Amino acid sequence: MGAKSLALSFQIKTECNVSKARAGLMKLPHYEVKTPVFMPVGTQGTMKGLLPDQLESLDCEIILGNTYHLGNRPGTDVLTKAGGLHYFMGWNRALLTDSGGFQMVSLLKLAEITEEGVKFRSPYDDSEIMLTPEKSIEIQNCIGADIIMQLDDVVQTTFQDYDRIKEATERTSRWLDRCLAAHKRPTEQSIFPIVQGLLNKELREQSAREHMTKDVNGFAIGGLSGGEAKDDFWPMVSLSTGILDKHRPRYLMGVGLAIDLVVCVALGVDMFDCVFPTRTARFGCALVSNGQLNLKQKIYETDLDPIDKNCGCSTCKNYTRAYLHSIVTVETVACHLISVHNIAYQMNLMKTMRENIEKGTFPQFVQTFVSEYYADCEEIPPWVINSLSSVGINIVKN
Repeated sequence: MGAKSLALSFQIKTECNVSKARAGLMKLPHYEVKTPVFMPVGTQGTMKGLLPDQLESLDCEIILGNTYHLGNRPGTDVLTKAGGLHYFMGWNRALLTDSGGFQMVSLLKLAEITEEGVKFRSPYDDSEIMLTPEKSIEIQNCIGADIIMQLDDVVQTTFQDYDRIKEATERTSRWLDRCLAAHKRPTEQSIFPIVQGLLNKELREQSAREHMTKDVNGFAIGGLSGGEAKDDFWPMVSLSTGILDKHRPRYLMGVGLAIDLVVCVALGVDMFDCVFPTRTARFGCALVSNGQLNLKQKIYETDLDPIDKNCGCSTCKNYTRAYLHSIVTVETVACHLISVHNIAYQMNLMKTMRENIEKGTFPQFVQTFVSEYYADCEEIPPWVINSLSSVGINIVKN
């Protein structure tokens, strides 16, 4: 049995008998989502270069929107009149919205953080906006996403000031209480608390245990994937999943590299999001089993193979590397075509992991994946070996 409420139910279907990986089903008001799942990011209610029906054809079950940006444009009045973001953007499946907290990092020069909330200077018209926990939830209630995030106090991952990190961790817990109190649609939308603490073991454990006391349907792990060393990253993920209730979904925010997805699924994570697949497409990079193809490189000028012979996406069926090389970073259609492939790659990777967990062959899959991913390298990075070893998967370089 797993988390159950009107807004979300979560059932673990199969658990890996070696690692902490598990395959599950998360039932949300707008769609049933199979986990582990990767969620593409549509910041402004749109995926750059892709239409909603294309995402459906790629078997994408849940995507993200950005509360701060949607609250600014088109704004809550328009979203309310439209009946929420699902109707506004023509998306019939599940949605998750972030809280706007990450903009404390990405728009730091425009932000002032106090106990009340975050005061932003709008990047659009220079007006001032106060984003409080209550305002964040109000906007997300208007957006109508299936899963919504608490407003958290976000500090750059590599930040070193312990007092500021401690303040942010404890403030995040206080803001969580304010978010839960302000939530007007608890039977339709689930708030996920965000575990903070950056790279400090004691603070992260404190945050996770504090959030575990709340009546919520799932948890997010924040404050990572912000430039820290991988040797610092994975122990914080493992610590968090070791504390958070295994019967509720666990969402690692901002993680999208293929190797990170595989490692963190082994560590017990169910949900991921990142702009990486579509952002890297805009720079002409396509995702493949051993990393990326930079299609701007001259070696692809006469290469008439598809990006990936084993990929069934429409780009790989119809276009060659040479064609894509001739238009990348020049024609917008190139971004579209590579984005289709990159999202297909991410969806297929998650599907393959789910299938291997269900078949009881997940450790063998991980060995094969890691060997292919680092086939062109002299050695597998120690962090990969150590993180997987910590959950019983011992990788051997082929």
